[in-house]
Amino acid sequence: MKVFETVVLMVLLRLGSSLVPSWAKRMVGSRPLSAIAGRGSGRGGVYSDVTQLVGNTPVVKLNEKMAPPGVEVYAKCEFFNPLSSVKDRLAVAIIEDAEKKGLLKSGDTVVEATSGNTGIAVAMVCAQRGYNCVITMAEPFSVERRRLMRMLGAKVIVTPKAGKGTGMVRKAEELCAKHGWFLAHQFENEANWKFHQATTGPEIVNDFKNKKLTHWVTGYGTGGTFHGAGKAIKKALPKVKIILAEPEAAPLLKSGVKTDRNPDGSPVDSHPAFASHPIQGWTPDFIPKVLEDAEPQNLMDQLFMVPGSQGIKVAKDLAAFEGILTGISGGATMYSALEIAKTAPENSIILAMLPDTGERYLSTPLYSDIPPDMSEAELEIAMSTPSFQLIPGKPPVLDVSTK
Repeated sequence: MKVFETVVLMVLLRLGSSLVPSWAKRMVGSRPLSAIAGRGSGRGGVYSDVTQLVGNTPVVKLNEKMAPPGVEVYAKCEFFNPLSSVKDRLAVAIIEDAEKKGLLKSGDTVVEATSGNTGIAVAMVCAQRGYNCVITMAEPFSVERRRLMRMLGAKVIVTPKAGKGTGMVRKAEELCAKHGWFLAHQFENEANWKFHQATTGPEIVNDFKNKKLTHWVTGYGTGGTFHGAGKAIKKALPKVKIILAEPEAAPLLKSGVKTDRNPDGSPVDSHPAFASHPIQGWTPDFIPKVLEDAEPQNLMDQLFMVPGSQGIKVAKDLAAFEGILTGISGGATMYSALEIAKTAPENSIILAMLPDTGERYLSTPLYSDIPPDMSEAELEIAMSTPSFQLIPGKPPVLDVSTK
């Protein structure tokens, strides 16, 4: 079908015209105009730098292979941000806020404590703006994240596993006190959640303007998405139920025990309810001030506990059945959404946040059962034709047709 014909059909569909043949309705389906006619048209302009690409991430519907009947389940794909995670928003927010306040000038050094995604995002913005970047990161987090940050020009200081998240925070504070560097304070900085209130939340409201969103599901790392987007969603759509997910192994909010804080809002010590869990990026060993300031007991409608194993399983299911490559945190959020969907009223519309890409987890349990070498089934396919075979224990075979 030609582009002009497609555009005409889409306009008629939007107007509800009876002139549209049924075959065209089936072909076009329910996809938005930009998904059909927009291809090949570009964005209508160019961007002055990579940070302008942050935000306006797409929402994708899950098919019947994963979504229970009678409800619609959607994913907001934050891996469409330029450095492939929701933390790109945080990095732009904090650095631009510091620039406006005169706290940063060319050549300064920005420091942050991170499980990886924030560090990658901060390194991106620092590279673009001309700042030096130093990241402190606890030992257990994936090695590929360290390499990505170093690729972006950051210095990565790895802290001992036993120190947990508070240890990497203490190291960042110590370095800033010693050298006079700027600490981003992602866990305490109001610019974090306010950016989500101004961008992520309104994006969701606008994307569902023709649908009745009933549930919004998210986890928390700093709490910025939950705090800012949650406030924006509740203000615009007060009937939407907000579900906040937390690792079953680290029930910090569920415990009801607050985090003791230093004068700057950072944690004094590790939270007593924390235990190690595989959902990287979620729930450090303290309750972030950004999260606490949201008054989660009032903003959320439900706290949902997630087994780490389910986060891994659902992330794999999203890849296998939807072609959506997200990390363990995305799998954990979607697991929560799918469990909520099982008991939600008929015609419910549920949105889950997918914070990042599955490529951040190559050295983690997410890929532990995915071998780098050919499986028996793959070897069988390889040997089904005679040329270019690389079979273990046998000499390589090239093009037999030339012999």
